[in-house]
Amino acid sequence: MQRRGAGLGWPRQQQQQPPPLEVGPRAAAMAPPSGGVPPGLGGRPACALLLLCYLNFVPSLGRQTSLTTSVTPKAEQSVAYTDFIYFTVFEGNVRNISEVSVEYLCSQPCVVNLEAVVSSDFRSSIPVYKKRWKNEKHLHTSRTHLVHVKFPSIMVYRDDYFIRHSISVSVVVLRAWITHKRSSGDMKVKWEENVLHAVAKNYTLLKSVPPFERPFKDHQVCLEWNMDYIWSLRANKIPQCPFENDVVTLLGFLYASSGENTGIVKKFPRFQNRELEATRHQRIDYPVFTVSLWLYLLHYCKAHLCGILYFVDSNEMYGTPSVFLTKEGNLHVQMHLVKGEDLAVKTKFTLPLKEWFRLDISFNGGQIVVSTSTGQDLKSYHNQTISFQEDFHYNDTAGYFIIGGSRYVAGIEGFFGPLKYYRLRTLHPAQIFNPLLEKQLAEQIKLYYERCTEVQEIVSVYTSTVQQAGRSQGTCDLQNSYLNLRRRYGRPSTCRAFPWEKQLRAQHPSLFQALLETVPTSQNESVLGIGGRIFEKAVERLSRVGGLHQMSSVVPLLMDSSCCGYHKASYYLAVFYETGLNVPQNQLQGMLYSLVGGQGSERLSSMNLGYKHYQGVDDYPLDWELSYAYYSNIATKTPLDQHTLQGDQAYVEAIRLKDDEILKVQTKEDGDVFMWLKHEATRGNAAAQQRLAQMLFWGQQGVAKNPEAAIEWYAKGALETEDPALIYDYAIVLFKGQGVKKNRRLALELMKKAASKGLHQAVNGLGWYYHKFKKNYVKAAKYWLKAEEMGNPDASYNLGVLYLDGIFPGVPGRNQTLAGEYFHKAAQGGHIEGTLWCSLYYITGNLETFPRDPEKAVVWAKHVAEKNGYLGHVIRKGLNAYLEGSWHEALLYYVLAAETGIEVSQTNLAHICEERPDLAKRYLGVNCVWRYYNFSVFQIDAPSFAYLKMGDLYYYGHQNQSQDLELSVQMYAQAALDGDSQGFFNLALLIEEGAIIPHHILDFLEIDPTIHSNNVSILQELYERCWNHSSEESLSPCTLAWLYLHLRLIWGAVLHSALTYFLGTFLLSVLIAWTVQYFQSASANRSSLTPAGASPDTTTPTANPAVTPAADTSAQDQPTVANSPEPRG
Repeated sequence: MQRRGAGLGWPRQQQQQPPPLEVGPRAAAMAPPSGGVPPGLGGRPACALLLLCYLNFVPSLGRQTSLTTSVTPKAEQSVAYTDFIYFTVFEGNVRNISEVSVEYLCSQPCVVNLEAVVSSDFRSSIPVYKKRWKNEKHLHTSRTHLVHVKFPSIMVYRDDYFIRHSISVSVVVLRAWITHKRSSGDMKVKWEENVLHAVAKNYTLLKSVPPFERPFKDHQVCLEWNMDYIWSLRANKIPQCPFENDVVTLLGFLYASSGENTGIVKKFPRFQNRELEATRHQRIDYPVFTVSLWLYLLHYCKAHLCGILYFVDSNEMYGTPSVFLTKEGNLHVQMHLVKGEDLAVKTKFTLPLKEWFRLDISFNGGQIVVSTSTGQDLKSYHNQTISFQEDFHYNDTAGYFIIGGSRYVAGIEGFFGPLKYYRLRTLHPAQIFNPLLEKQLAEQIKLYYERCTEVQEIVSVYTSTVQQAGRSQGTCDLQNSYLNLRRRYGRPSTCRAFPWEKQLRAQHPSLFQALLETVPTSQNESVLGIGGRIFEKAVERLSRVGGLHQMSSVVPLLMDSSCCGYHKASYYLAVFYETGLNVPQNQLQGMLYSLVGGQGSERLSSMNLGYKHYQGVDDYPLDWELSYAYYSNIATKTPLDQHTLQGDQAYVEAIRLKDDEILKVQTKEDGDVFMWLKHEATRGNAAAQQRLAQMLFWGQQGVAKNPEAAIEWYAKGALETEDPALIYDYAIVLFKGQGVKKNRRLALELMKKAASKGLHQAVNGLGWYYHKFKKNYVKAAKYWLKAEEMGNPDASYNLGVLYLDGIFPGVPGRNQTLAGEYFHKAAQGGHIEGTLWCSLYYITGNLETFPRDPEKAVVWAKHVAEKNGYLGHVIRKGLNAYLEGSWHEALLYYVLAAETGIEVSQTNLAHICEERPDLAKRYLGVNCVWRYYNFSVFQIDAPSFAYLKMGDLYYYGHQNQSQDLELSVQMYAQAALDGDSQGFFNLALLIEEGAIIPHHILDFLEIDPTIHSNNVSILQELYERCWNHSSEESLSPCTLAWLYLHLRLIWGAVLHSALTYFLGTFLLSVLIAWTVQYFQSASANRSSLTPAGASPDTTTPTANPAVTPAADTSAQDQPTVANSPEPRG
């Protein structure tokens, strides 16, 4: 970004000429732009306003009156007759054709003029009707003329099929005047000149009708039936204007600004409300807005300027407004002028330090008012008004705002509070509503720095006292061997008492004890160095067996270390308080120390803040722009950290504690795997040499980082073998001088040798050599294009740099679009810097190929930040402790890693809590299993077993969590979609238990409900997919379940057939028996009479078989579903 103009003294590359002004600097807003639409008349398309703008511009009138005004020119003062004109409007409302009776008198040959002019809230004096006529014969006589004034349909009727955009007007003026006829060309005189020579004039107001109270117009046209029907559906629907105002909350939560080149990026869209958008567009050259923000400054700017709030336009240049902090503590306010230059001013007052205050800046044209108010009661602190004659250019949608730092300027060191932006209003500080919402947290920040000022003073006095005592030790004690050993290994002694009062000692007992146990390593050891040594003492206690028991003595040490500026301690405290790790859970204190660590640019603290705002958890508001500010800070440091051979860093490896195979290959310098690799490497095995060198150089697979030893193996492999990868690696080391003296000549020879063997990394390396050392961009581009064709992501990134810098051979100027395409290709190949550029493009939205997407920007920045070596070191310590069986230490480090938001540590911590529930219940104040599995399933790369675990927790319920079958189904479905056979199996079991799978879940799994319309069909599909996705070669549960389902279906079909046969046979037998019985009875009735003396047979046989009703066979249509075991994870 290049500076420009008077403000920063930076030349602007492309200066845009201001638009030509025809009627003065402010009146330009009154004239409709060429080919455009008058904003005040609705902002409709040009086709709807041609009826209003076909004539020239007419100035608006003064007061509204209906009285006749007689004007007598000086040359005609002797005339007895007085010219007059007045008119009568028969209808007071605006109609399509309004009848107007004009009565006038001319003392000389005259021209009578009649005109209708309309105005709105945003536009004035648009002529819509004009008429003039001559009167040469009837002089000195009152005449009456009837005029039919015709108004445009868009002013009179409602929207319909032909009138698509009716307009709303606020004022309709009908005016008439008389001018004396002086020559034959009077009829051709412009209306603006004509009205200036009026001898009599008059005007009145007509009442306009709101658009939705107007009648529909009868167009005398028959529409087709379908068009008429469509129009009738929407004819009486009144469109609602979107609820919108000009107040924008740019920041609603505290933001810790570390004073580095990262900040919050905000972009304003255009107003949806057409009136607001018309007002904004009108004020592009006359800014009217107000900014109000809370600040807590720790220091003034250490550079020339530090960013507070500034606008960056589409050409990557500073715009209006741009507010910075200077070295002296003044405000530097910069504006971009209409004529293309820049103007800046510095306030006379300075801003307060270590105190919350509200800064209000209002623009009203060329006047700027800057005021600061301190304290909760907003007592006025300073106020300054600055006036300019220049016109400022202000277009808040043609770029983006940045809060804090950016790649152009560093941010302030301190904290931002709520920030409100009034886009179309200038307000007095008393009218601004922008309270400090997080009052408790803000007060805790103030108290923290007050205490830390005292702690730093104590540490500073202590170090200076010890140093003075060391220099004068010879005058206090005799010099002998015993005393030398005592001074070297014992507690430091002094000849003078420390200058602290007893009360101060009582306030900081742990600090004084730690200082007495801490011997300065040098005479110039800083307060930060002392803080680091206090932190090491605290960590050493936590790393002991049962170290979490000593939390009560560790927390005070960490507080003192944090106050000394060593913010690893701040992150430890934040995690302890947020998770309740053997301390009372306190979310407010957790936020305090997380913000303090983030302000101190502590990597894990910044990642913790970024993650909490990304997910909106633990009372942190969901804010992707704020999350990006934190993540991008660490992401930009990650590639630099990876190339730094110092510090507690390790390669970030995705090692899961559930994976026994990966755990088996973890080693140390004395482990079997390492010793075997070393043996093979010594024998000349190129693969073993390369793997051994990578493990030592990056600190992988449990091996401590040792660049010097790694370089020895690189050199041995490159010089003794013909392996191109080893040759390339050693060439890079020689080029950069990492752990070895630079040797560019040998490095170039090795690079060419590796490239000749077809290694695409080496081809890219040759391009890098010609670009960096020879400045030969033609050769560099040639090699990079070749490497890019071979699939090298570094080459794609390097080609993007050439286009971005405008030095690609044969291509004039910069081409950010092509640069972005190459960066995106590099990012897809895993290139870190390419990913950073893509995240920047997504957060700013300044490239058409990268539409603004804050969430995607956060995801890409988070991906890079989680490769940071300092996070890898914490993860490695947790893994080593787990492998050694040190449960306290493993729990500690995995909690620290999991709270940064990295998924692999979250699932590993949940696994530890499952293995040792007693440990989690005793030391953690949160539901460990639920919290961290729940966190993990919201990650982009969550493993399928995490979804299964959450599905089980929702199914069974967990502690305070009740059962939720719907969420359980969603979790199992996600696991199934990831290809996990257990997910399909659990879904099938839920169906067998009677659960209903919603249609959107079936669509999610690509199961068509129309084809699989019943549970049996869905079960068959789920079990078949479960079988297909099963990795077991032998019979798996999915296979057995599938076979069991088909056996039940076959048995149900057989049973259904047999039962049908049995019932049919039984009913037929009953029918035959009844028929036989009936015929036997009929035969008996027809037989001869019974003989005398014989008693009649009263036992007439009847057929009353006990027939059991046929069972309902509908239940047999479906197979019997047996109770199955409950789903498992």
